[in-house]
Amino acid sequence: MKHLLLLAFSISINILSAQNQLIPQPAKLELKQGEFVIPENLLISKSLPQQESNYLINRLKGKFNIEISKNNLAEIRKIYIQKVHPDEWYSISVEEKGIFITFSTKTGYFRALQTLAQLFEEHQYDRKIPAMLIVDEPQFKWRGMHLDIVRHFFTVEEVKKYLDYLAMYKINTFHWHLTDDQGWRIEIKSYPKLTEIGSKRKESMIGPYGDNRFDGLPYGGFYTQEEIKEVVEYAKKLHINIVPEIEMPGHALAALSAYPELACTTGAFEVAIKWGVFDDVFCPKETTFEFVENVLDEVIALFPSEYIHIGGDECPKVRWKECAHCQQLIERENLKDEEGLQSYFIRRIEKFVNGKGRKIIGWNEILEGGLAPNAAVMSWTGEEGGIEAAKSGHYAVMTPGGYCYFDHYQGDPLNEPLAFGGYTPLDKIYSYHPVPAVLSTEEAPYLMGV
Repeated sequence: MKHLLLLAFSISINILSAQNQLIPQPAKLELKQGEFVIPENLLISKSLPQQESNYLINRLKGKFNIEISKNNLAEIRKIYIQKVHPDEWYSISVEEKGIFITFSTKTGYFRALQTLAQLFEEHQYDRKIPAMLIVDEPQFKWRGMHLDIVRHFFTVEEVKKYLDYLAMYKINTFHWHLTDDQGWRIEIKSYPKLTEIGSKRKESMIGPYGDNRFDGLPYGGFYTQEEIKEVVEYAKKLHINIVPEIEMPGHALAALSAYPELACTTGAFEVAIKWGVFDDVFCPKETTFEFVENVLDEVIALFPSEYIHIGGDECPKVRWKECAHCQQLIERENLKDEEGLQSYFIRRIEKFVNGKGRKIIGWNEILEGGLAPNAAVMSWTGEEGGIEAAKSGHYAVMTPGGYCYFDHYQGDPLNEPLAFGGYTPLDKIYSYHPVPAVLSTEEAPYLMGV
């Protein structure tokens, strides 16, 4: 357990006037008498994790003069109750003589610095932080944000900026949607045509979906494996885990445009120019499983995440119903129907991923035909998928579209940029609590978060 001391002088104030707008709200905030007056020069103890301390220095650069102390300021001790805390636990004690941070791990320290940075930014003009005690830890293990770089490509620098914002609000999971019908965005060295062909589409939709209008402009982009490593390392310094998503068995047009032999039909295929769902999907034959496993080998080598997202959503069964191989496979494996075939596909992939020491997570459609033994579910079409998973002893993350999809309108559509549809204002998003009342106290812990 360690302490951060910022040296300063002290003056007492009426703390009742203090207005602290911390996001997210800490588990406990107790205001006290007095204040910490921010001096011209702030010192951070050299005994604290310097990479994390340097983050605070860079975050507040230009607003405050902060440096690492050459002396060990943490030798000025306070007595703390020693007990086991979660990885992200921390406490902050703002006192007249300094600010002390106690934490369980470097991650806890980094979370504390986000809170501290907000306090400093809030009081950068009056330079007086009310005395207080903050004790905080997350309610949920998984606090995530998703980014779809398939429909709209973001550069490495833009992704880093996105990660910066996630870190500010103690988001610890970045769900990176890397493949879909409209583009393949990650370099796979064993299948170069995925990016040579699959990363480019001839044009993109513009205007409302029903208008069926296109811009006529070629569009593309992908990340090299070196760029992926760069982003993973950047996220690591921000104590953010990246969960990559490689879509299967549906949303596969970009891959099929590069390797049409992976489909049930002969094609030809092209990278999708429209949004939506398409009938052409991966055919569950041995060449396809070899392809997917080789792709996942390279993905797993790039991402240290416990979970690998394998999509699993919106997979039409039209081609499978018409495919002789698929029908023979259903009969040979004693599968009930095409939904059973989807479950067969997901189970094979899970067995492979588990063999690499990882776990799979997929959208709630992976429940169709029966959930793979160790799979986690991301419930997006509502809460039902997450509830079903939790009740069956599987972990889940709640992402219901009515609360968690930011491609909806957040105000009057007449005054907002074009959105997918819907109406999800900020207060509705902020009100969402991801544990439904229908879950028992034994089932609720299977919800990892939101």
